[in-house]
Amino acid sequence: MTDNAARPARRSRIPARLRPVPRSFYDRDTALVARDLLGAILWSNTPDGAAAGRIVETEAYVGEHDGACHAAAGLTQRTRWLYGPPGLAYVYFIYGVHWCFNAVTRREGLPSAVLVRALEPLDGLPLMRRRRGEPAHDRDLTNGPGKLCAALAITGASNGARLDQPPLSILRGDPVDDAGVGNSPRIGITRAADWPLRWFVKDNPFVSRAPRAGTRRLTRSRAR
Repeated sequence: MTDNAARPARRSRIPARLRPVPRSFYDRDTALVARDLLGAILWSNTPDGAAAGRIVETEAYVGEHDGACHAAAGLTQRTRWLYGPPGLAYVYFIYGVHWCFNAVTRREGLPSAVLVRALEPLDGLPLMRRRRGEPAHDRDLTNGPGKLCAALAITGASNGARLDQPPLSILRGDPVDDAGVGNSPRIGITRAADWPLRWFVKDNPFVSRAPRAGTRRLTRSRAR
């Protein structure tokens, strides 16, 4: 047991200037939620301190018919939170190395979620640097789904947690206009690899990967 684990847990408090995104926000089409999460703030409070970042890249995974979604395997012990009510965390382990954080969307029984792929660090940078092994550049702290989970100390212990209350919350941030949003196929998958379900803040240095040649400009009005 580490020293931090042996200490009594610090009382979790959401910063007074910010409000959680309501659970009703997630009870919508997954693609809309993925786009509208850009600019929101992912905030994590742990016994060793709080850290937060602005969401700058997301991907939508849209149900059992989506070959890249874990729900393609059906309801299992691993995927049960995908089938849960909207506004919960779905956190899974990949490659035996990384945790990945998702926000569950749509109504209960319709398994889908938004993967948060990258954050722009806002608060708790010294803590993030220690957790990430003091990378040479701050842009490497949270520019990937595994990196951001390490920086914010998000693990499977948060699986099924409500995202409108501590210790792991998504808070309202500054909206991102459509002109500043890019849309492209998802990254690092082989099934449904051409589906344009990735959204990112253009020209943001914390986005995990440069846009593909097929990146499109978003023109719809925002649903937020």
